[in-house]
Amino acid sequence: MIIRNGFILQFFLYLAIATLSAQPVIFENPLSPRIANYDIDVELDTSNRMLHGRETLTWFNKTDTPVQDLHFHLYLNAFRNSQSTFMIESGGRHRSNLIDKDGWGYIDIDSITIDGSDVSEYIEFLQPDTDHPHDKTVCRIPLFHILKPGQSVNIEIEFTAKLPTPPFARTGAKAEYFFAGQWFPKIGVFENGVWNCHQFHVNTEFYADFGVYDVRINVPAGNIVGATGLEVEIIENENGTATHVYHAEDVHDFAWTTSPNFVEFRGREQDVDIRVLMQSDMAYQGERHLEAAKFSVRYFQDWYGDYPFPNLTVVDPRRGAFGSGGMEYPTLITAGTIYGLPAGVYLPELVILHEFGHNYWYHLLASNEFEEAWLDEGINSYTEAKIMDHIFNDAGAINMGAVQLSNKQFHRLRYLFFADYDPMLKHGWKYYSGSSYGANSYSRPAVILLTLDNYLGADVMRNAMQEYVKEWSFKHPKTNDFINVISRVAGQDLNWYFDQILYSNATLDYSVASIYSREVKKNRGVDFDDLEENATSDSLEVKEIKQYESGIGVRRLGEFIFPVEIELTFADGEKIREKWDGKDLWKRYKYVRESKLISATVDPEQKILIDMNFSNNSRTLSSKDHGLKKVAIRMLFWLQSFLEMPELLIFPFSLSR
Repeated sequence: MIIRNGFILQFFLYLAIATLSAQPVIFENPLSPRIANYDIDVELDTSNRMLHGRETLTWFNKTDTPVQDLHFHLYLNAFRNSQSTFMIESGGRHRSNLIDKDGWGYIDIDSITIDGSDVSEYIEFLQPDTDHPHDKTVCRIPLFHILKPGQSVNIEIEFTAKLPTPPFARTGAKAEYFFAGQWFPKIGVFENGVWNCHQFHVNTEFYADFGVYDVRINVPAGNIVGATGLEVEIIENENGTATHVYHAEDVHDFAWTTSPNFVEFRGREQDVDIRVLMQSDMAYQGERHLEAAKFSVRYFQDWYGDYPFPNLTVVDPRRGAFGSGGMEYPTLITAGTIYGLPAGVYLPELVILHEFGHNYWYHLLASNEFEEAWLDEGINSYTEAKIMDHIFNDAGAINMGAVQLSNKQFHRLRYLFFADYDPMLKHGWKYYSGSSYGANSYSRPAVILLTLDNYLGADVMRNAMQEYVKEWSFKHPKTNDFINVISRVAGQDLNWYFDQILYSNATLDYSVASIYSREVKKNRGVDFDDLEENATSDSLEVKEIKQYESGIGVRRLGEFIFPVEIELTFADGEKIREKWDGKDLWKRYKYVRESKLISATVDPEQKILIDMNFSNNSRTLSSKDHGLKKVAIRMLFWLQSFLEMPELLIFPFSLSR
């Protein structure tokens, strides 16, 4: 019996080695430092929503600092009980979703060995951000031998996890549908001599190092699986299950989904294979989803640089499982739609474009979403607005006949509502509210970058974004790295601009405060009357030409300083452009001309999208349209108020993260 068991063990070891050796090489030359490398076997128990996993992690210390312990994220423990940091901060609700009464999720480390030594008893839970003692989303494991720079360590972990139901905060199960995100023990990032390993907060996402992933997913036979990376093979097992073997290189996360009800759509755009997994009742929208994925790949590669991975999978969540929708993982994104969605409501297009964009601004660059969410979400919202409004002719959010809303207008309206709650750059859990986090991570930076795009020029901005991707892919850039690239490409130091928005809640509002135009009267008085009386008959007769003195006063009503243009329009049709640096609180302009001044406008093309109030940007002396203008302004006010309702502020970003 002992001999037989030994033979079986040798056989499976041989099979494992053969499987590993057969893994394809995606990149002959690694794209990343490959610090955290995972080999994982996971078995799904569909009846109990359980995952049984075995993980081998090879971690390299590629810093100049010796390492004395290891810190891990246990993200699923955010759903373990009502006293986790996530549940306390969220009130148990996320995107209007609630966990079922018995739908809690969790993850337990059953055993852990480091270089062959069992260290399970030394696991210590930490709460580095808050004083929530029951939070178990971060743990520490000591090393009994200091890991010197350049050395590596092998960690073997057996774990048991349960997925929440319904899917909640990006992960979970609903009936036959499963989506596993942040589902395994995941090592933090060691940088600057310390571990960057935050608790899981309601308003934070993730941060991790790059590596190679080999993952074998055991699910019921007949289920379709979608996952990060490439599917290498499917092994049919005798017990009615199948093992789906996946391989991914130079990624910093791994997620997967499975269901027997997926309907597959396949296509190719440029050099990327695209696979769309639709729910059977939504299959009629499959081609629409596929086309959205295609134009997402096309525009991002054409405008912002190469997408290095060979494939992309788009997942349509099941009804009742929208908690897993609108999320991004390397080469795998989730979308979201509703039955009977009108063609002019671009929800699938927007969500797919947004989530694919994360494969650039997050999955290539890997900025720290805990601490600088705007570097991912904000930049992504900016590029989303540029592409959506380009494709759909400035109606990139809604285009239903007379009702049109551009993507940039949507972001601007959302920005206006929360413009002065917080500085833009804060740790995700330190904003005034979830709404302030959303505005400062998504819409505010989008509007800031759209304004900068107008200021520098679209070509300059696009070149800068391309350079940012090229220079900082796989390197964890910080805010200053982004600003330095933009400044270098633009040929000017732009810290004056970013400092006002990153570190303060300053708002911008320039207005035309006054306007006048009056006829210049003939000069009167002792000196001028004598001249007229002494004029001789042979004096030149000059036809009297009317002159008008005109003037305006412009004001800076906010703290934010930005150069502005002022356009003045005269009755003869002539226009004058003035440039003001905008630094003083006010400035006056005066003209004497043969034509009356009709109107004056600050920022006539409305390039400065961060301006809080466009309605005070212009004044006119023409009265014939005064009543109509009052009605139009009132209608604009009510439209703006309607669009600023909290329920609409999260649409369509209730699905996109």
